[in-house]
Amino acid sequence: YTQGGLLVGRTAPDARVELNGQPLRVSPQGVFLVGFGRDEPPTAELKLTYADGSAERLQLEVARRDYQIQRIDGLPPSKVTPPEQDLERIRREAALVKATRKLDDPRTDFLDGFIWPSQGPISGVYGSQRILNGKPRRPHFGVDVAGPVGTPVVAPAGGVVTLAHPDMYFSGGTLVIDHGHGLSSAFLHLSRILVKEGKRVEQGDPIAEIGATGRVTGAHLDWRMNWFEQRIDPQLLAGPMPATTETLAERR
Repeated sequence: YTQGGLLVGRTAPDARVELNGQPLRVSPQGVFLVGFGRDEPPTAELKLTYADGSAERLQLEVARRDYQIQRIDGLPPSKVTPPEQDLERIRREAALVKATRKLDDPRTDFLDGFIWPSQGPISGVYGSQRILNGKPRRPHFGVDVAGPVGTPVVAPAGGVVTLAHPDMYFSGGTLVIDHGHGLSSAFLHLSRILVKEGKRVEQGDPIAEIGATGRVTGAHLDWRMNWFEQRIDPQLLAGPMPATTETLAERR
């Protein structure tokens, strides 16, 4: 296992599963999820309690990853810290997104696997971090796929739309799809959103178009994934970008 990774576990359908003492949802087929965050500690404990009362404890080893760190100095302060008058809007929008991460739906759409929602050069990777004017910013929790405004975005896996917002301060057009068991995908900086909240989508369905909305330097799709509050690396689930598209992040 690794930081940013996702464990899809299987056990007896009537078993109880706990991660570090916290109970996890187990499907009628015995499926459960464990997500590891960007800075996950090196070990985690999984406890399985079976119907006959017996229990099993497993220690999960989580590999540490090295992340890209970029320092940029000399920026105008307004580019680093949002103006005071925008903070209330930012807090309100953050609460909308946070609410989608509390959902624990019994669906198991994630079992069908994930495809890339759009194909193109990868211009940003999970876990990277910028230090602006000497102040560390929040790490980048998604994978950026560069593409012209209007490039189609499709559902990487089946799910239900839990948020469709046309214009958030940081992320512009923002869409969230819940894949079940606390696992969700977010799509940022969209120019158009083609689906409504509450709608069911299947893998490969058109859901949006790439844009340059919100705080961006160019048109791209920022695809993020969460297991509840844990940030997951989408690249670990979708696999390599098809070879026809060169990776900008690797070229640098």
